[in-house]
Amino acid sequence: MNGRADFREPNAEVPRPIPHIGADYIPTEEERRVFAECNDESFWFRSVPLAATSMLITQGLISKGILSSHPKYGSIPKLIFACIMGYFAGKLSYVKTCQEKFRNLENSPLGEALRSGQARRSSPSGHYSQKSKYDSDLGGPSSFVTSPAADNIEKEMLPHYEPIPFSASMNESTPTGITDHIAQVKVNKYGDTWDE
Repeated sequence: MNGRADFREPNAEVPRPIPHIGADYIPTEEERRVFAECNDESFWFRSVPLAATSMLITQGLISKGILSSHPKYGSIPKLIFACIMGYFAGKLSYVKTCQEKFRNLENSPLGEALRSGQARRSSPSGHYSQKSKYDSDLGGPSSFVTSPAADNIEKEMLPHYEPIPFSASMNESTPTGITDHIAQVKVNKYGDTWDE
């Protein structure tokens, strides 16, 4: 015995180490095949249809006069913009499908990292990671985690501001002390003034 007590439960599942996936990571042949497949499928099944649809809708809006065409270049700039937005929307819409393909790979460090990341986000708070004080239930699970050292630096270095309720901000319903009342001032023949 080395003097330390082992407090692990006998049947407790030990989390597997997450493989390091950085800029220097070299994908396996299977991962390269899935990358190429994802790139090809996202282009043909998402980007091309969304780009074409957005261009058709844009041209229809220009034809009806809802959107104006450029005096010199016509509808070309708006159509190019619609095409680019449709292309990127198609690529972004395929990300979840592509991640699922990588999760299904058996002997893939990238798939293992995605699986362990999914387990970390779906696990109870505090089991795999700390919950940041900035996490909210509105945005869903967050992969951003702060360390206690960063929280201490924040408390020491940054000034503390009290939150202002939304209703206390300047808007139309906030009383400002400015009224439409015009004071009635009287002036006598000597130039003296007084309020009534």
